[in-house]
Amino acid sequence: MRTTTRLVAAAATTVLLMSGCSGSDGDAADGRITLRFQSLAWQDESVAVNKELVKEWNAAHPDVRVEYVQGSWDSVHDQLLTSFEGGEAPDIIHDASDDLADFAYGGYLADLDGLLPDRLKRDIPEQSWRTTKFGDGVYGVPFLQEPRVLIANKKILEASGVRIPTVEQPWTWAEFRSAAKELTAGEGRKPAAGEGRKPAAGQAEYGVAWPLKDPVSATLNLSRSTGGQLFHRGADDKVTIRYTGADAEVPAVIHDQVNNDGSASGATLGMGGSDTLPGFFGGKYAMVPLGFSYRQQIIQQAPKGFEWTVLPAPAGADGATQGVSPQTLSVAEDTRHKEEAVAFIDFLLRPENMVRLAQGDWMLPTGTAALADPSLHTAKDGWSTGAALARDLLPAPAQTVRGYPEWKDKVATPALQEYYSGAIDRAELEKRLVKDGNLVLARYQR
Repeated sequence: MRTTTRLVAAAATTVLLMSGCSGSDGDAADGRITLRFQSLAWQDESVAVNKELVKEWNAAHPDVRVEYVQGSWDSVHDQLLTSFEGGEAPDIIHDASDDLADFAYGGYLADLDGLLPDRLKRDIPEQSWRTTKFGDGVYGVPFLQEPRVLIANKKILEASGVRIPTVEQPWTWAEFRSAAKELTAGEGRKPAAGEGRKPAAGQAEYGVAWPLKDPVSATLNLSRSTGGQLFHRGADDKVTIRYTGADAEVPAVIHDQVNNDGSASGATLGMGGSDTLPGFFGGKYAMVPLGFSYRQQIIQQAPKGFEWTVLPAPAGADGATQGVSPQTLSVAEDTRHKEEAVAFIDFLLRPENMVRLAQGDWMLPTGTAALADPSLHTAKDGWSTGAALARDLLPAPAQTVRGYPEWKDKVATPALQEYYSGAIDRAELEKRLVKDGNLVLARYQR
C-alpha cells in the first residue's frame, strides 16, 4: 500500500515537473511560444516592477508569451543545478554573475555573444560584461549592481567632529579605523568587567557594526580597493589562490576593530545586514557597512525623526575601487527559443525599463543610458552617492572561478568567521584559504 502511494506521488511529481520544462514543452498547438522567466526579485517594489514588465511584454507580443516564475536567492544555485540536470530549467534565468561559472562551463547556459543586439552590447560597459564572460562566450547580461556603502547615524556623525568622507575624498582604511574609535564610547577602549559604555554626544556604544554572516563577498569585494585579488589565473588557464598583504589589509582592519580597538561589536559578526538595523536605529552603532539596496529597509523601518546618511566605503591603494557581482539574465542552453528569450531580455533592459528595475531593487543599473537618468542622481536617500560610485565598480575577484561556491561555503566562510571573532590568527586564516582552498579548486580544473 505504501509502495503504491509512493509510486503515485512520484508519478504526479514527474508530471508537475515536466509541465514546467523549458522551451520544447511550452509551445501551443497554434504555434504560440511560452517562455518561462524565473525571477529572484523579492522586495515588493521589485516583484511588482518585474510582473508589470512581463505584462507589458505579453500585451505587445501575443505570439511569444512570458510566464513569470518566482525563485529565491537562498536556494537558487542548487535549484538551478537540479533543474538543469533534469532538463527542467526555465528559459530565462535571473541570477548573479558569481554564480554563473559552473553553469557556463558545464554547458547549461547559452552563449549569447551572437544573439545580443548591438544596442545592448554598447550600452553596458566592458567592465560589466567581463563579469559574465567565460572562455570565449558570454553567458549572461549584467543589469543591476550594488556597491557597498557606509550607512551612518547623521546626528552622531556630525556631533563627533570627525571628517565626513565624500565620494571625492573618501576615508582611507586607516582613517576609517580611527573614525570608528572616535565614534565609540570610551574612545574605542574595551570597558572593564562590569563597566558599561557611556556614549557621549558624537559617540555610540560601538563606532561600527559589521554584519558578516556571509563574510566572503564583503571581504573580497572591499579588498579590491587595497589591490586584493586572491585568485590568480596562470598561463595554463588554471586558477590558484595566493593570500598577499593586499588581500590581508581589509580583513585586518575588521579583525582589529573587533578584537583590539573595541570599536566594532563582535555580536554582529554572525548577523545579516537587516539584523543590525534595530541597534543602528537605537544609537548602539554609529555606522553599518551595507549593500546600497538596504536603504529601502532603512526608510521603511527607521523610527520617526531618525536621520541617516550614505557615505562611500573606505579607499585603499587602488582608490575607491570595489568589486561587484551584478545581477544577470541568462538563457538556458536547452531552450528551443533562444532568439525570443534574448528579445525579451532586450525589452526588459531598455534604458527606461532598466531604470524601473533599478529603482524597484534600490540598486544601480549597469547600462550607461539608464545610469544617466536624473532620478538616480538626486541627493535624496543617497542615490547620488551610489551613482557616483559606479565608475569605480569592477568585477568581483571570483567571477570566473570554477568551484567558487564550494570554496566559499566550505572553506572561506568558516575561516573568515573564526578570524574576525579572534579564534584564529592571520597565519591560520591564510593556511585555510590557500591550502584548503586550492584543493577545492583543483578538483574543478582537472
